[in-house]
Amino acid sequence: MKINDDFSVRASVPADAIDWVPSPMPGVERKMLDRVGGEVARATSIVRYAPASRFSPHVHGGGEEFIVLDGVFQDEHGDYPAGSYVRNPPQSRHTPGSAAGCTIFVKLWQFDAADRRCVNRDLLDTERKPVPGREGVTAADIFHSDREEVRVEHWQADMPVKLPPNGGLEIFCLDGRFVENGETFRRHSWLRLPQNAALDARAGAGGCLVWVKEGHLRFVDADLAAIAST
Repeated sequence: MKINDDFSVRASVPADAIDWVPSPMPGVERKMLDRVGGEVARATSIVRYAPASRFSPHVHGGGEEFIVLDGVFQDEHGDYPAGSYVRNPPQSRHTPGSAAGCTIFVKLWQFDAADRRCVNRDLLDTERKPVPGREGVTAADIFHSDREEVRVEHWQADMPVKLPPNGGLEIFCLDGRFVENGETFRRHSWLRLPQNAALDARAGAGGCLVWVKEGHLRFVDADLAAIAST
């Protein structure tokens, strides 16, 4: 399966622009934002768990990164309420589900194979600081490596927001709205810019809170090679 698989071009999925698709597990549905592969895939998705649904126990051979958007996500390691940002590194194992139901934004097979760092942060209760040279932007660093930078940013109402090219960029709108390339992105909308593209956006009238990942698209070929070798 291939969805938004040309990483050299801009890709976007506004909130509610695509339908939910059943997963192999009853009660679990997905909106596929980008994907290369079948059930083992380099993938970016929004996943919805109905109450009392769960996946079978499994190992994340290429790692898993997710944000809980609503409800409470659960596995044998604990409960993760809305706002939780979690990184489960390659070869980690769990049995995910939700007693009450939840929705998550999740990325699979996009880790350095040697990465073994676990992360569990609350994006909604993380101190953000003004960013030098970026008026109207406050940010909190969530994860940093030679491969990528992950952060949460707040963009002040009606402010222009610019970033130079830096190895590719993904933005997921957590709250509020922004406009980029004439397209409006509201809560739970997704944008991906290729390695050579600069960000030129403007926050909406109420500002916006966004999750940002930068630099990682330099490693798409390595991600796909890792899947092919499994």
